[in-house]
Amino acid sequence: MIRLFVPDALSMGARLALGADQTRYLATVMRRGVGGAVQVFNGRDGEWRGVLVEVGKRASVLALDGLVREQTLGPDLDLLIALVKRGRLETIVEKATELGARRIRLVVTRHTNADHTNIARLQAIAIEAAEQTGRLDVPEVVAVEALDRQLDAWDTSRRLIFCDEGGEARPMLQALGARGPGAVLIGPEGGFSAEERERLRAAPFVTPVSLGPRILRADTAAIAALTLWQAGSGDWSVDGVTP
Repeated sequence: MIRLFVPDALSMGARLALGADQTRYLATVMRRGVGGAVQVFNGRDGEWRGVLVEVGKRASVLALDGLVREQTLGPDLDLLIALVKRGRLETIVEKATELGARRIRLVVTRHTNADHTNIARLQAIAIEAAEQTGRLDVPEVVAVEALDRQLDAWDTSRRLIFCDEGGEARPMLQALGARGPGAVLIGPEGGFSAEERERLRAAPFVTPVSLGPRILRADTAAIAALTLWQAGSGDWSVDGVTP
C-alpha cells in the first residue's frame, strides 16, 4: 500500500489536495489513477485510507473513506548528532527515522568541520523514511545548535546517553536501566574535545557508555546506539515488557 505524509487534518470524508510532487509520484512512478487507493498520515490523526477522485498533471484530489490505524507514538527518544559529511548525515537521518527516534537534533562541537546543513532536505529524507517504514509520525529535524547551548538548556528529566569513545564507560546495554525520555549523543569524526568530555561526564543527567572496543564512524555509531537503546529500553519489547 502506498503511504504519504500530509500536513492536512484527517477525518472521514475529507478531501485532500495533493501537490505536484506527490501527484507526479502517484501518477508517474506508482501508476495510480482515479480510483486508486492511497493511505495517508499526518502525525496527529492516525492513518487513513483514501481514494483518488481527481488526477491531473500538477495536482490531484484524495477522498478519505476510513480510518486504518489510530494515532500512536513511539518512545520519547532524541538523537543528538554532530554535523558530519552530507552523505553520512543523510544516512543517519534515514536510519534514525527507521529506528524510531522522535527528534534529530543537529549539534556543532569543537571538532565539527561544518556549522550548517540543508535542514529542508534532511526533513524530506525523514518523511520518506517514515512513509516507507509504517511510522505514524515523522521525527523533527531540529536546526543546528552548539553543543554547549544544548547542554545549558537541557531538560534534566531526559537522560542523555553519551557515547564516549575516549574513556572508561560501561557497555551501553548495561548502563541503560529504566525506561523514560532519553537522548543519544554521537560526536563528530574528530571526537569530542577534552573540555566537552569533562563537562558531559560531570553532568548528573549524562550517562557515559561504550559501544565496544572499536572506534566507529558517526553513522555506524548512531545506528548501533539507537539499536541498543531500542533493545534495552525502547519499543522493541513484547507486550510492553523489555527483556
